Amino acid sequence: MSVNITPSGVGGALTPSPSKSTLSGNYLGSSIEFTSQYLPDVYEKEFEKYGNRSVSSFLRMVGAEMPTASDVIQWSEQGRLHLAVTGATRSADQITSNGHPFRVGQTVVISDGTDQEKAIVTVATANTFDVASYENANLAAAIATTGLSVFAFGSEFRKGTVGMVGSLDAPKDIQTNNPIIIKDSFQVSGSDMAQIGWVEVTTENGATGYLWYLKSEHETRLRFEDYMELSLIEGVPAAAGSGAATATYQGTKGLFYELENRGNIATGSFIVKSDLEELIKILDKEGAIQENVMFVNRATSFEIDDVLAAQNNSGASTSSFGLFDNSEEMAINLGFKGFNLGYDFYKTDWKYLNDPTTGGLTSSVDGVLVPAGTTTIYDQILGKNAVRPFLHVKYRKSEAEDRKYKSWVVGSAGGASSSDLDAMQVHFLSERALCVHGANNFILIK
Repeated sequence: MSVNITPSGVGGALTPSPSKSTLSGNYLGSSIEFTSQYLPDVYEKEFEKYGNRSVSSFLRMVGAEMPTASDVIQWSEQGRLHLAVTGATRSADQITSNGHPFRVGQTVVISDGTDQEKAIVTVATANTFDVASYENANLAAAIATTGLSVFAFGSEFRKGTVGMVGSLDAPKDIQTNNPIIIKDSFQVSGSDMAQIGWVEVTTENGATGYLWYLKSEHETRLRFEDYMELSLIEGVPAAAGSGAATATYQGTKGLFYELENRGNIATGSFIVKSDLEELIKILDKEGAIQENVMFVNRATSFEIDDVLAAQNNSGASTSSFGLFDNSEEMAINLGFKGFNLGYDFYKTDWKYLNDPTTGGLTSSVDGVLVPAGTTTIYDQILGKNAVRPFLHVKYRKSEAEDRKYKSWVVGSAGGASSSDLDAMQVHFLSERALCVHGANNFILIK
């Protein structure tokens, strides 16, 4: 049997949605015909059919917030310790790799992915180096001429010779980002503030009342709080020559952008155990962080559950009373919250990727693997090493101004008396940026 569901909207019921006209048509009374012989039976309380509609909290779960007083945020990250190149080519015993790090006297392993040979560097220039094989008169013909990988494993010098010529500087991997200003506002006239609605409305923070504008103001605030996070998830810098750059907007480097450019990308579906093992191989090559959290959409979560269940003795039934410590009278838990496969993984659904009005509508991202814990980096502003979460938010702040989350009221209604406008305006502002430290330890699942 297959289950076919026809949603009332694209991916779910998407209407009604907020409109720019704050109060038009929002009162139930506007649709009631009072000339009718009988009054309608009106439900007093608004029905909350979508539950908690906020999609933020991801950054609050995995990161921290810290102040900055600069337009530019910089930090430096470690480079690789050992010397290696990929994609090199060779002609006889000379290997070409632009900007290679090898010096005369270093011993290297040369591999084409199938065959390998050990040799010593005899001549080195900026973009080429000659080698002498330890195993043959020349590099074996079996070694391919393209697509070579080379790494150094030591050095050898004859008796009575000078030392290593040349030195190596630590690689500079300086990352930058810039904060962006996020704004929103809400306005209601003084007359509408004096209008009492017939329907009791409830907000996500638990406040209730019969003043409809309170609900609209709260939803504006709630939406703005979501945007403070989503701007740092989906944000991209304005490319040179782009329309945004021409209009003097700069954008910011969001999480997805950083991972697509500096992190790891996993594509495809999780069908068998070996698909999860591919993630392990990536982590082995990077920082090897022991604990990792997977924030995934519902479909990917189900895929991982099926793979894990298939490892169980129950086989195709994908259920086991013993594994979940359940009795036959209890409901069987078919989901997994974590597993160990060389590393510890914790899995949770990311509401943003499931919501049909945000990431669940068009996003090609299925999830993100985030390392748990902290990392030590050199903070260019502080001028010293600092311990930071892998993900954290920087917001603008000085002794005179705190722009983490500003909210203020203007107008002449609702207690405000700052202008002659017969209305209440509520303004929201934040200036912030996301710092992704050690993006090589993250995996973007697409």
